[in-house]
Amino acid sequence: MNEILSRFCPRIEFDSYEDFFENYQCNTPRNFNFAYDVVDEWARIQPEKTALVWTNDAGELKAFTFAEIKRQSDKAANALLALGVEKGDIVLLILKQRPEVWIMMTALEKIGAVCIPGSFQLTKKDLVYRCNIAEAKLLVAVSDDETLMANVESARGECRTLQHIALVGDSVPDGFLDLRKLVADASSEFSRPSEDADTYIDESMLVYFSSGTSGMPKMVLHNHTLPLGHIVTAKYWQCVEDGQIHLTQTDSGWAKFAWGKIYGQWICGATVGVYDTEKFTPQGMLSALARLKPRTFCAPATVFRYLIKEDLSNMDFSFIKHTSVAGEPLSPEVFHQFKQKTGLEIREGFGQSEGSVLAAVFKWLPVKPGSMGKPAPLYGLDLLDEDGRSVDDGEVGVVSAAYAGRNIYEAERECDAPPETSREEIDSSSREKTSTALNSAPPQNSLVGLFRGYWKDEEITRSCWRDGIYQTGDMAWRDGEGYFWFVGRNDDVIKCSGYRIGPFEVESALMEHPSVLECAVTAAPDPTRGQVVKATIVLAQGFTPSDQLKRELQNHVKRGTAPYKYPRVVEFVAELPKTVSGKIQRSVIRKRDAEK
Repeated sequence: MNEILSRFCPRIEFDSYEDFFENYQCNTPRNFNFAYDVVDEWARIQPEKTALVWTNDAGELKAFTFAEIKRQSDKAANALLALGVEKGDIVLLILKQRPEVWIMMTALEKIGAVCIPGSFQLTKKDLVYRCNIAEAKLLVAVSDDETLMANVESARGECRTLQHIALVGDSVPDGFLDLRKLVADASSEFSRPSEDADTYIDESMLVYFSSGTSGMPKMVLHNHTLPLGHIVTAKYWQCVEDGQIHLTQTDSGWAKFAWGKIYGQWICGATVGVYDTEKFTPQGMLSALARLKPRTFCAPATVFRYLIKEDLSNMDFSFIKHTSVAGEPLSPEVFHQFKQKTGLEIREGFGQSEGSVLAAVFKWLPVKPGSMGKPAPLYGLDLLDEDGRSVDDGEVGVVSAAYAGRNIYEAERECDAPPETSREEIDSSSREKTSTALNSAPPQNSLVGLFRGYWKDEEITRSCWRDGIYQTGDMAWRDGEGYFWFVGRNDDVIKCSGYRIGPFEVESALMEHPSVLECAVTAAPDPTRGQVVKATIVLAQGFTPSDQLKRELQNHVKRGTAPYKYPRVVEFVAELPKTVSGKIQRSVIRKRDAEK
């Protein structure tokens, strides 16, 4: 029995998906803090238990125990306090996949500061916007990225609240703090604060910046329930195992990091595998897999799209027992080819930066290639029309979540929790720092793992939280067996001559053609039809762009889907715009087309 996991889940094993969906429960202690209640507890119970195994493109391999993570995070917490970082303060981290990511996130949780992870691809404009809108006190970044360092240096003078910039690397320029030295020199004596200064589960813990198709990025505000929400993500979808390595491939600046590289994995006792790479290549990924030998593996669809184009005949994947994908839908063709070459089935999961896994092909379910599976417990997942009514099977609706009543809250049980007014009095100073979000939080506070709202933007928050129901903005339909099928973002759905066309179906058809390495389907402006289907395509090795190939691909889609869905515009490109985690940025393609 996993001693840590059993503290939060009264029952861990289930006989079927139906048993899991109906009976899964999650305890949420009112002062739950992941750093103390998970990381430090593993260090107390099993100090030599491996928490992290790290590798990079140079082939280095390093391991860290929970005792080491505890000690280093205690020292980091003392270093942060010495810099004046207090409970409720905002700290921006841009650390790629250096081991310091896990140490700093744990340290920030210990002192109750709010962490904002960031991508190393952030520009000067991005940095200034994030620091100012969030009122960041401290920025911590890697020093070995010349482009990032140039952006940090040029942005620092315009970041109004920024008091310190600390760097992680072998070389730290003058004028910056050396984080590794600060941590090394700090005391390792650190204790959990007394009850009146401790964190509460409804307090702010983490913010992700989430970009939409228009406007500035929104701040997705999470409280301390997020790690507990990811128990379902890790245990029942990714199927991580206690004492075994789990590898989710993503940068620390993206929400997929929270999904696959820290919270649910450590609660379940798994070892987090880390491949710290500067740029994804299929061969680099395969080499890292061979070094880390993860028992379970999760990656964006892009990774699998590239891997199936490689010669895998000499690769030994026997150490992998379970694979999963999230971030983007996986086309059936990629699923079938990967299974044919490796024997492994890829199980899809669906969710957002705003929460933990909402639907997935959980371990009891047969895989239906192309489907995102069935709803997770704790959320009353449904598909709603424009008027907020449930749609029938086969009809497209907005994926929506509402409290399903199966999570156990100490505040709702008889306990000695102080009344809410007392909490406000106890911690009024730190709460003032996030008052905009806390004071305007809609009635979603009881949803374990779902965000509190969009910080400092009450209007957008209330537009997606309606009557206690969170409308994700993602469109899907449900089949007769209860499986959900992704169509696209509501702003991605293409409206052509009165038809509504989901991009994923067209992309899946294109991926069946041997010439297509990867593709993105978007709406392109058209003076007659309003919008037409456009396919932006990266060709596989051995194929070259031509009008003949364009017609062949168009006819291929006509045969594979309804004829009106074929791409009237086909553009061949060397690469697709992507986030560093590999997610295709269709909004960038749409913006470019609109500007033409």
